[in-house]
Amino acid sequence: MITDFGLSKLANDATHLTTACGTPGYVAPEVLRQKGYGKEVDMWSVGVITYILLCGYPPFYDEDQASLFETIIRGHFEFHAEYWGGVSESAKDLIRKLLTVDPKKRLTAKEALQHPWVSGNDASQIDLLKNVSSGMQRYTGKKFRAIARGVIMVNRLKNMSQAQSQAQVQAPGQGVATSSS
Repeated sequence: MITDFGLSKLANDATHLTTACGTPGYVAPEVLRQKGYGKEVDMWSVGVITYILLCGYPPFYDEDQASLFETIIRGHFEFHAEYWGGVSESAKDLIRKLLTVDPKKRLTAKEALQHPWVSGNDASQIDLLKNVSSGMQRYTGKKFRAIARGVIMVNRLKNMSQAQSQAQVQAPGQGVATSSS
């Protein structure tokens, strides 16, 4: 399965896996439903990766993981004109067929390799570098801001904890009680 290699498994057509694993934005709906899945999840991930490579940002994104998973389960994604205007309809068709919620209707690896866009028969001649670069900057900017907010929060909590510790050490009248007989 396409996942972190530490979690990968060799699977055949009869294999049904149940472990919920993978990077949240790349995980297939059937993994989130936790009812077992097969090799079709890899084709979903190929669809996510292809989407990112063509525009520079993922098809499914939300800072709230529960909302992200709901969007993935529904299979809701868009081709924003600003970033997808130069991408061929054939490429979009491939992505739609890879990001199909029903794994039985999703393209297999063999079918994907035969798709006109993959075989080179319908590829666009437009240079997508500008759109991909712009999309990546926008997406990584959001991720960077989320990470920065997390670091700031951790530092504030750490500072508050240190301030509390210092206040307890320096508080007057808080000495050790002794008894004299």
